[in-house]
Amino acid sequence: MPRRFLTSLATLAASVGLWAAPASAQRTFALTDAGYFQREGVSVMAFQDFYPDGHQGGVTVVQHGIRLAANGDLRLNATPGQWDPVPKQDAREVVDGEIVTRLSYPDPGKNRTGFNPILYPDLEMSYAVRARAEGDAVVVTVDLDEALPAEYVGEVGFNLELYPVDLFGKGWLLGDARGQFPRQPNGPMRVDAEGVAQAVPFATGRRLTVAPESETLRLQIESATGELVLLDGRNQHNNGWFVVRETVPAGATTGAIEWTIRPHAVEGWVYEPVVQVSQVGYHPAQRKVVVIEHDRRDAERTPARLLRLGADATEVVREAVPEAWGGDFLRYQYRLFDFSDVTVPGLYAVEYRGRRSHAFEIARDVYARDVWQPTVDYFLPVQMCHMRVEDPYRLWHGVCHLDDARMAPADTNHFDGYVQGPDLLTDVEPGQRVPNLDVGGWHDAGDDDLRIESQADEVWVLAASYEAFDALRDYDNTQIDQSARLARIHRPDGVPDLLQQVEHGTLNIVGGYRSLGRLYRGVIVPTLEQYRMIGDFAGSTDNVDFEPDSGLPPDDRWVFTEEHAGHEFKGIAALAIAGRVLRAHTPDLAAEAEAAAVTLWAMDHGDALAEQTAAAVELLLTTGDDTYRQWLLDHEAEIVEAIGRTGWALGRTLDAVGDAGFEAAVREAVAGAQAGTVEAQPAPPYGVPYEPYIWGAGWGIQAFGVQQYFLHRAFPESVSSEYLLNALNFILGVHPGSNTASFASGVGATSVERGYGLNRADYAYIPGGVASGTALIRPDFPELKDYPYLWQQAEYVMGGGATHFMLLALAADQVLND
Repeated sequence: MPRRFLTSLATLAASVGLWAAPASAQRTFALTDAGYFQREGVSVMAFQDFYPDGHQGGVTVVQHGIRLAANGDLRLNATPGQWDPVPKQDAREVVDGEIVTRLSYPDPGKNRTGFNPILYPDLEMSYAVRARAEGDAVVVTVDLDEALPAEYVGEVGFNLELYPVDLFGKGWLLGDARGQFPRQPNGPMRVDAEGVAQAVPFATGRRLTVAPESETLRLQIESATGELVLLDGRNQHNNGWFVVRETVPAGATTGAIEWTIRPHAVEGWVYEPVVQVSQVGYHPAQRKVVVIEHDRRDAERTPARLLRLGADATEVVREAVPEAWGGDFLRYQYRLFDFSDVTVPGLYAVEYRGRRSHAFEIARDVYARDVWQPTVDYFLPVQMCHMRVEDPYRLWHGVCHLDDARMAPADTNHFDGYVQGPDLLTDVEPGQRVPNLDVGGWHDAGDDDLRIESQADEVWVLAASYEAFDALRDYDNTQIDQSARLARIHRPDGVPDLLQQVEHGTLNIVGGYRSLGRLYRGVIVPTLEQYRMIGDFAGSTDNVDFEPDSGLPPDDRWVFTEEHAGHEFKGIAALAIAGRVLRAHTPDLAAEAEAAAVTLWAMDHGDALAEQTAAAVELLLTTGDDTYRQWLLDHEAEIVEAIGRTGWALGRTLDAVGDAGFEAAVREAVAGAQAGTVEAQPAPPYGVPYEPYIWGAGWGIQAFGVQQYFLHRAFPESVSSEYLLNALNFILGVHPGSNTASFASGVGATSVERGYGLNRADYAYIPGGVASGTALIRPDFPELKDYPYLWQQAEYVMGGGATHFMLLALAADQVLND
């Protein structure tokens, strides 16, 4: 779990001896300029976020650095799941110190996307949620514009969700009942009139006390309008939270629900300074800056110390007061401890206010081992579809989806966002088996679908890495046997692992093209029951081709098609580079991939300049055909104008283009774009273009770092290696929030070890998987919970997440040791 310093002023003063809390501690809630209620170490937000599917939004309580409660809003189910109806937020305003949010059901935007398979009820409802401060509490009131229809009385209620992990083993009191929050969801359950299993409440009562034994987590909720029930939302949904709920009574409108929420605040509590340092360490030649995140009220200028750890003694190498970073970023203040000039190899730690960081290396080979290897050794094999994946003494998953795939019906709006239009764009009939898709590909993140953009991006980044880094050309730690559909980790077979992985992805893309005459959109299970199931992918289907008269279930995955220029050109780029990289390894597959790329390029896909430029680059490098050189020259003006999206792909092909004017224009544009990047960096204290949003920013920052690597290699006169190294540091622990874990699971002293992958139900991780990382609880609270079901923080992903990190680690080793 993230480490937080939760203590009284007396304890803090005794342990630090230097720092004192502000004299004017805020004892009652007040509305801040940031738009939420604050008292000492407690914040209560109201509808500044809106992501109920991800347990983020509504009324939210952040208590002593922990988001303990969220999603306070009217819901149509007692323990709603990911695809349940959500309201539409219509307006939010502050009126005389009260936050008033207008909402309505249904949300037509969500219903339009096809993400929600549940038919919205006939209920149309509009309402307001009002939140106001009253001393040491926040009062939340719900006003309905009209009373509920009789058939919905008892179905609509105000829910507040309690984060499970911090409450496991903690006590609760509700009415005359008491208990502990259980580690796993337990019975009993009941079956309702519709045959749906529902959670039985722990208890009912007017006042709930959460964690009465904890000074930092104690929270009271009292209803003035009815009975509260306490439920375990995990009984129905494994990503559920504990839920406090009160149903709206018959005939109620104004003041239908009124709760007083009273989070306990520890007097004098302050946020413990967080020392954000790479969980792996640093190369002697790179910039080494530790970011220290402080409470805004913290005025003490304490020195930090860099320690060299020896077998018999510890040496103080540097002692200095960290420099204040002057910008305004999130809710904290930041200070920087720079020891870039320390280059002596060794094992080090940073000490600050009596606390010592983990040990980290300064060494020339710091990125050479145990950094990128877990992605190649574990993550890529574990994600392989249509294969049995073994580790010594362990089965990761059995051979799966041998019944791939059936053509999706026309006009299908799938629950996970796939849309099949009225035209199937192929000669295959709806429901007909599409051959050649029962091989290759990687399961996407914790799901078992294959999206063309993730498959194509994965092939590209693996192939590009293989070309760029000598270390990958003889790295062999896994046996991969396509004919036996078997991968064995920690069992070398004499073939470079990355070549075999490029082959694996290419087999699937080429197979789809061979059967459809085009690229597929995606391949995914047809039912929500299959999609929800976590664990061994081999259990997702029966591996037997469905036939209408066979008596077998129609569980075969569906394949969708689409017209999407960006995805098409991503596929072309992947096939082109695969054709080049696989020539000596699998010449027949390489030739087929290259031919498919050439044919697909000649089709009319529409406009997608950045992706088409990258595809032209790969085709030119693979074929040498003047067609692609001429396309680049013909589109020079557009390419140069969009250099921020195209420049990174162009560097490797300037010699092949061989046009001095084109090269000069590209170099000038790259220099100008990079100057803009440099100018933007003072915004966050982390040296990367970081704008927090609901989803963790890690993937975008990794992609930025990868582009910076290719820019640096091609345009070293205008693009330094600084930003690719900053991006790597961000992933390795130098990022906002109290959880400084490396986003790369199993990499570094502390890492994300509860990832959103196939084994998330076991609260486990896949080594080498890279989580999306620190997310933003709007407006200003950075969060990375040690919890596998917040996909916006803990999700692994194909298409460049883990392998972008792999490339960055290899790039750092390369550029720093050149």
